[in-house]
Amino acid sequence: MNSRQRLDRAYKNAKVVTYSNADKMIFFSDCHRGDQSFADDFARNGNIYFHALNHYYKEGFTYFELGDGDELWENTSFETILKAHKNVYLLLQKFHLENRLHLIWGNHDMVYRDPKYVQKYLTSYFDPKDGREEILFRDLEYQEAIVLKHCDTQQELFLCHGHQADWMNYHGWRFNRFLVRILWKPLQIFGITDPTSPAKNYKELVKVERRFKKWITENNNLMTMAGHTHRPRFPEPGDIAFFNDGSCVHPRSITGIEIENDAISLIKWHIDTHTDGTLRVNRVLLEGPRPLIDYKTSSL
Repeated sequence: MNSRQRLDRAYKNAKVVTYSNADKMIFFSDCHRGDQSFADDFARNGNIYFHALNHYYKEGFTYFELGDGDELWENTSFETILKAHKNVYLLLQKFHLENRLHLIWGNHDMVYRDPKYVQKYLTSYFDPKDGREEILFRDLEYQEAIVLKHCDTQQELFLCHGHQADWMNYHGWRFNRFLVRILWKPLQIFGITDPTSPAKNYKELVKVERRFKKWITENNNLMTMAGHTHRPRFPEPGDIAFFNDGSCVHPRSITGIEIENDAISLIKWHIDTHTDGTLRVNRVLLEGPRPLIDYKTSSL
């Protein structure tokens, strides 16, 4: 099965989520939440991410995570990740309880494509303070892809992780996971990067983006958003409608995409030094906002 067939299948089987101009949505991907060890790339930006997530919860946004939220190649169990970043999961739990949480699995958390696995490990956790099982995510579902569909214009935005355009990370993910766990995780502590990741392999990154753009043009410039490569992309209207929200493991910052008032924006959160000597987490607008209707094709 080639990348076009994998993307076709993901789009055909995608969960459809309708929205209106009144809805506010935030898209993050590639958090790679780990165990707080030296190999945990997310830990460096954990405070930035939590502050941003808390902002979006208070402001009434719906949260979409486009894959690789949990780092389950380097880590063998979700339990260690939950202990390391429990504040994050308790906040995500609030989104879930209010039906404002949509999760997509990627290559690093591909085990979540199995509903039984999700039910077994993410439904509850043991709280040592109370000495009993506590509910975490009841009836949580992961998707391979989601289609956002505007209730009035019927305009669609296709969401997936992006490893559908990467054969080795889709079909060979178990082999890559083995290499990361046995070889690259110990070496990562000394600064040696993982060559299986397109985010750290420029040639592979370009190939993935090229395959996506070809598929988008073959599907009447279907507006598409992914992660996987960790490289933010924000096209101009009239260009190939391929968006990428970047990642939450950039050096000292995280990037994401917002939709508000039916307009789309690329944003960054980072720690900034103010004149009074304090450090604050700030949101920076990188691109947009652009009305989504500007990306609509004539036949949609």
